[in-house]
Formats: sequence, C-alpha cells, structure tokens
Amino acid sequence: MLGKSEILAFWFILGYCGIGLSQNLPSLLLEKNINATFSIIAYDAEQGEWGIAVATNNIYVGNSTVHIEPGVGAFSIIAETEPQYAIDGFEHLSAGASIEKAISSTRDTDKNAHYRQVAGIDKLGNTFAFTGEALKYWKGTAKHIMGEHYVVLGNQLHKAVLPEMSKTFESAKGTLAERLLESLLAGQKAGGQITGKQSAALVVKGTQNEWFNQIDLRVDHSKTPFEDLERLLNYHYGRIRLNQALYAQRSGNTALADQRLTAAEAMLEGWTGMYPRIALANFSIRNEDKAVTWIQKGLKESPNFTTYLPSFYVLKDHPTLKGLIQEETFDIRDWETALSMLSNLGMELELISLAERLIAQDMDSSQVYFLLGRAYHFEKEKAKSMRYLTKAVELDHQNTEAIALLEKIKG
Repeated sequence: MLGKSEILAFWFILGYCGIGLSQNLPSLLLEKNINATFSIIAYDAEQGEWGIAVATNNIYVGNSTVHIEPGVGAFSIIAETEPQYAIDGFEHLSAGASIEKAISSTRDTDKNAHYRQVAGIDKLGNTFAFTGEALKYWKGTAKHIMGEHYVVLGNQLHKAVLPEMSKTFESAKGTLAERLLESLLAGQKAGGQITGKQSAALVVKGTQNEWFNQIDLRVDHSKTPFEDLERLLNYHYGRIRLNQALYAQRSGNTALADQRLTAAEAMLEGWTGMYPRIALANFSIRNEDKAVTWIQKGLKESPNFTTYLPSFYVLKDHPTLKGLIQEETFDIRDWETALSMLSNLGMELELISLAERLIAQDMDSSQVYFLLGRAYHFEKEKAKSMRYLTKAVELDHQNTEAIALLEKIKG
C-alpha cells in the first residue's frame, strides 16, 4: 500500500509529464472504484419500464453503475462511481424532489464530483445529467447528451460514439431492452471506448413486469462483451418465443406455433439446455426430422446431453436415432421421464399403454401411477384415474401432485 506522500508525489509526476488520468491508475493508487465507460439510460412511458445499457474496459461494470427502482426512477453512475448518488437520489425522488435536485443535492456535497458522470430519470421520464469537469483531461471525449426520456453519457470515447448512440436510440424499434442494446452496439461500432472493452450490462425493470420479465444481464469479463450481451438478450427473448410456440400449439394454432418456433430457434442457437424444448416444440407440430436435428446438435455440443434421451423415447424408432435410445438401459427415473414427455405431448393413450406395460413388468413407482392416473383423468375415465392415483399416494404419501388431483376428482 502506498503512503499518502508517495501518492501525492506520483500524481505530481503525472501532472508534470502531462499524463491524464487513466482507467485503472486511480483505482490502484487511490482505491477508487472507477469505470471509464459509456452508458445509455432511458424510460419507456408506454410500458412503464426503466433501463440502462453500459459497457467498459474494466470488469463487472453492471455491479456499480446501474441503479433502478421501478416506479421511482433510475441512475447511471460512471467514471469514478459512487453509489451514494443512487441511494440519496431514490430517497429524494420518493420524497417528491425533481431529478435535477435528486442528483445535485449529492453533487453539492461530493468533493470528488469532478471525477464523476451521473445521469438520472424520474418516474415520469424527466432527465438530468452532469459530466465532471476533470474528465475533459482524460484522453478521448467525455460528455453527455440528453434527449426525450433518455441520456447517453461516457468518457474516454471516440468522438462519434455518443451522437451515434443518441441517433440510433431515437430511431430504434422494439422493446426498451432491444433499443438500449441497439444504441450501445452503435456506440461501439462508432469507435467505442478508446482504451478497449471488457464488460457490459443491460438492465430493464418495470412496474408491471413479473420477475421473469425483468432483464438483468451481465457480461463481467470477456474479450467480446458486446457479442455476449447480445447473445444473452437473444436467449431471453428466444425462450419467450419458444414458450409462445408451445402455447400456440396447445391452443391449436399451428401456424403461429411454427412462426414463433422459427424465431426462437434462431435466437436460442448455442443454448444447449434449451434444445430438448426446441425438439419438443418441433415434434408437437409434427416435424420429427427437425426435432431429431436438435437432439443431434445437443449430443454434439455436450456429452451430458445423453441424459435427455429418455425424454425422446417416442422417437426411439426414428432412423437417425435408432440404437441411441436403448430402453434396456432405462431405470425407473428414465421411464418416468419418458412418460412425462408423452404427457407433455398430449399423447395420453400412448402413455397409458406404456405405463401399463411397465407396471406389468414390475417397473412401477408412485410417479408412474400418478402419470397413469392423470392420463385416465384426461381421457375422462374417472374410476381408473382414481384407482391409480390412490395407488400413487399409497406408495408415496408426499406425492403432492397425486394428492391434489385425487382431491379434485373427489370434489
């Protein structure tokens, strides 16, 4: 640890030599949490969402620069970061202060305000921002641009970055997350941060959003943070499209299911864990060959993908998979998985046939009886359904699914 005199001497030498502040020197010498970076903060009035996209040449930029409270506002704090601006800011906004007051009240007592960049948006989309005076001595451009319901800001940038981010955001289409990312990518394409890139983050929160619709994506350390962030957002929306495809198929809308599935497949490429659901969706719309293609992709990408094979027992006789799905190696959990997939596909008669065969071979369990009982329930055979559900509960008094369905049938 350097003493105070060594630090002062070092900064005297830097000043004498005409060397400006850099990304990491203040962090190392003064123990400051500095992120020289660029960011966009915005509000979507129609959706009631606040969002921030940010990137830097340091690690985990989303850790200290992004602050959002739905229904209150949001703050992007970069350069020499100081979360107190958000802590105080949210308190002021909640008390009815303007966004300018919420930021300026902390700035007025901040001895290091000249090293900071702060932008904020209140619950109505009003904006305010400032760029610390000392940042103009850092190499590259340091400034901010305020627009309607948004602010772009950054330092150590190519001069074209912020204007391009602003123009792109104003013309972008899609969700707030998509528009924020498009703006951030445009900034990078325009030159980005002159000292490089290492991490990026995208956060969107809304007053009407369920937890699964809140977006909090982080790329904490990568040589390709922008590409990685774009891939993560594709995964987020791709999973939604896939769920929409499955729901549309269950509702009988095959055309919509096919449309949503096509979009999902393009967005989910590379997320191996989603391939079984993609295969399921393809099988649901009677595209067995395409389902098999996704299973093959999974097997090629991960040796652990063989765990999913029992799920696709229904495809065991497909020429491409013949020999891969070997039922003689199945244990009871594998058979339960196979039965569950048949149920997911709505193939209740096939499930009944297989389950009764397993029971005849003493390959039974509480879950097998539950799935069989539920299948008979779907087929409106009440007596058989109750018999097998009762057996499921006898074998496992904690089979909550069997208990709940049995109680429902009994009325």
